[in-house]
Amino acid sequence: MPARTRKAAAALAAAAVISLLASACTGSNQSAANDDPNKDVTINFWHGWSAPGEVKAIQDNVARFEKAHPNIKVKVTANITDAKIQQALRAGGSKAPDVVSSFTTDSVGKFCTSGSFVDLKPFLEKSKIDPAKVFPKSLLEYTQFAGNQCTLPLLNDAYGLYYNKDAFKAAGITAPPKTWSEFEKVAEKLTKPKGDGYAQLGFMPTYHGYETTPMHYASQWGPAYFDAEGRSSIAKDPAFSKMLTFQKGLIDKLGGFQKLEKYRNTFGDEWGAKHPFHTGQVAMQLDGEWRLGMAQEAGAKFEIGTAPMPVADDQAADYGKGYLSGTIMGIAATSQKQNAAWELLKYMTTDTDAVVAFSNAIHNVPSTLEALKSPKLKVEPGFRTFIEIAQHPKSNTTPAQADGGAYQVTFQDFGYQYEKGSVKDLKAGLEKTAQQIDTDIAKAK
Repeated sequence: MPARTRKAAAALAAAAVISLLASACTGSNQSAANDDPNKDVTINFWHGWSAPGEVKAIQDNVARFEKAHPNIKVKVTANITDAKIQQALRAGGSKAPDVVSSFTTDSVGKFCTSGSFVDLKPFLEKSKIDPAKVFPKSLLEYTQFAGNQCTLPLLNDAYGLYYNKDAFKAAGITAPPKTWSEFEKVAEKLTKPKGDGYAQLGFMPTYHGYETTPMHYASQWGPAYFDAEGRSSIAKDPAFSKMLTFQKGLIDKLGGFQKLEKYRNTFGDEWGAKHPFHTGQVAMQLDGEWRLGMAQEAGAKFEIGTAPMPVADDQAADYGKGYLSGTIMGIAATSQKQNAAWELLKYMTTDTDAVVAFSNAIHNVPSTLEALKSPKLKVEPGFRTFIEIAQHPKSNTTPAQADGGAYQVTFQDFGYQYEKGSVKDLKAGLEKTAQQIDTDIAKAK
């Protein structure tokens, strides 16, 4: 499994930066696409992957595209951040990207409202593509905003539960927990204190733990982040208070915030061989589909199990769902080669063989309905869990907003304060946080 080059926290930080940068973008979704895609042309394609295997997988797909479209040459630039993308889009010119791939789905609202990327609906209609028949519903939700389909999905990230089967067997646990009450008992049973720390921790529940963000937790309660009028629902939807209460309770049961944070500071890097799940420091881990290959490459000395994350006890029938995210692709509004750019974007995001080949190469979940069913898709037993999560009708994501991912940063910051005990009144704290979210979104519009 190629090394990942991003973290959830980094993506949120990037989204906040984009929220500022995109507001100055001068692109327009009204840009006419008048170029002839059949003429000889060179287009610029920027993406964020940097690991050698990931970069090669992109190049291989581009080579297949160029073979099918010999008149279109693609100049590929790797390891590009969203901040660099926005700077280039504002500047324009022949060196600016025509096609862009971004990891930061939280920025879609800004990409769409600022005019950084063109609305792809005219291109989809021209190509007779119905996105609702091509892409899973959740993926369409995070690639558009307010009716503007300014991006399309390029592979998918599904989040589930990794567990140490050897540790489960030693503790007499025969199956992964399906509800949060079951999970709490399993996490306690797997925890082995040692001095003022742990010989083994069942699960690292704090929000600074790798991938254990408030948003990834909340997905298992089926949250509604906004109401029909677009106002924050985090103080009204009980999913959020229930999630925060459960997480805080789990922290207390596993030793308390200070003790857990001290142990967390002994962990290796999230993307390295010394990740705490790889080393056996934690017996369960919330993570994306890429963790399986990374753990195997790191030489984990135990059998690895995968399963969906638990769900709220009163939603047991929805077990199997999870949080979804992924990579997005768009066409720069400043591009003078939009029709040619569309040919590349269409190939990368909707051609079944192209999507499957890319998925197989970098071990991400395919992003089209046909690719998910393709016989060419390499699906080992542990990876199948994430394929099924991606197709579960109740799997969900954080919705796009005009402030990019800033509302998630605000919610996450509140989570940090609540989990360590700085906020005592949960209801009042959620109401204040919701007001801040509404204020920020109003300013961003």
